[in-house]
Amino acid sequence: MDSEEVQSVVALNPWEFTQKQFMRKPWERASAASAFATMAGFVKMRALMETPAHALEQIAPRFNVDAVETPAFVVDLGLLRSNLEKLAMVQRESGAKVLLALKGFAMFATFPLVRQHLSGCCASGLHEALLAHEEFGREVHVYAPAFKAAEMKRIIPIAGHISFNSLSQWRAHRPVLEAAKALGHAPSPGLRVNPEYSEVAVALYDPCSPGCRLGARAATLEGEDLMGLEGLHFHALCEQDADVLERTLAAVERRFPRLLEQVQWVNMGGGHHITRNGYDVERLVRVVRDFKRRRGKEVYLEPGEAVALNTGYLVASVLDIVGTETTPTAILDISATCHMPDTLEMPYRPHIIGSALPRVHPHTYRLGGLSCLAGDVVNEYSFPRPLEVGQKLVFTDMAHYTMVKTSTFNGVPHPDLDVFDPDTGELRVVRRIGYEAFKRKLS
Repeated sequence: MDSEEVQSVVALNPWEFTQKQFMRKPWERASAASAFATMAGFVKMRALMETPAHALEQIAPRFNVDAVETPAFVVDLGLLRSNLEKLAMVQRESGAKVLLALKGFAMFATFPLVRQHLSGCCASGLHEALLAHEEFGREVHVYAPAFKAAEMKRIIPIAGHISFNSLSQWRAHRPVLEAAKALGHAPSPGLRVNPEYSEVAVALYDPCSPGCRLGARAATLEGEDLMGLEGLHFHALCEQDADVLERTLAAVERRFPRLLEQVQWVNMGGGHHITRNGYDVERLVRVVRDFKRRRGKEVYLEPGEAVALNTGYLVASVLDIVGTETTPTAILDISATCHMPDTLEMPYRPHIIGSALPRVHPHTYRLGGLSCLAGDVVNEYSFPRPLEVGQKLVFTDMAHYTMVKTSTFNGVPHPDLDVFDPDTGELRVVRRIGYEAFKRKLS
């Protein structure tokens, strides 16, 4: 990668850079990333990353931040209830059943509240299915790119619906399903399809990107025996509105008419940003109701992010402030790579209450994590007053795709899991994850 190409990459916005890197061969990606970093372009890219607009709308904490022992994820049960009430309204008005996607949010301490509003959970394999069965107690839907025979034996007694990723998976596990059905219970089997239509901007999160392994394409079903399949499952959205669902559904209906004709239920997947301000709920209701009227099928939606959107905070403390040749770095007791990996993977710039973009306020800092990874940097932020050791910072929109993706890499302490009930004013530590959990993972 020559200097002219590096300069062109530095000029890209973060999304274009991510896409360009994703399309490279692995060894070219590594070379490009190395050259990019040596020019301090990495810092420029991170500074340019966008903060999702919805994260700026989350209200300031209603709990006493000084009372939080950091680091800690804190979920506001009042904000969660507000999201659930909107999702319950979608169920009533559309006739669809809304499921909690555990891959996005699985804080089971909140399940007593969630199950008052939603119809069940969708799980991405055995462990999530067991969690749904043990802690949620309503409908359990399961999908995975592939299942082992031993997993299937444990899933069948607890699941109501199973979506297979391919006809070969369906055929491999069909005998055990039919045997279970003869004994009185078997999940309703479905097939995940790939509509080969997507409007997702980031390739890493696009379930219909070229060559993607997720879902059967229409060409692979031509001339095949589909008897026995009772459901069709598609997932092609990511943080998108109802207009995208409408266009995606049209593609599904064009590509899979034979399967649609025979099935009893259709799972329209996740990625529906239903609880975001400005989401067109009326259009979603219309699209689902119209589909149900025309097709006569049971419809499922499985949002994950929308359930917990703007309900959680990550509270961190400043441990040290170190000078560099550019911007001073505040070292926090959290880690981007361990506690909010999507900020590095997508990437995006999380919002901090009271902060602004670099150099908007008088005091700009780079915020570094606690691991030894050189790139464990959240981003650069400016503040009205200098940061101080011991000061607490509050990140917004930290309930979804955070707790479910954390790691104990490098032995970095895991944040506490807290809940706040605005009705009572109680701030409660639900789980403290310490050394023993770290140790048990390793042997």
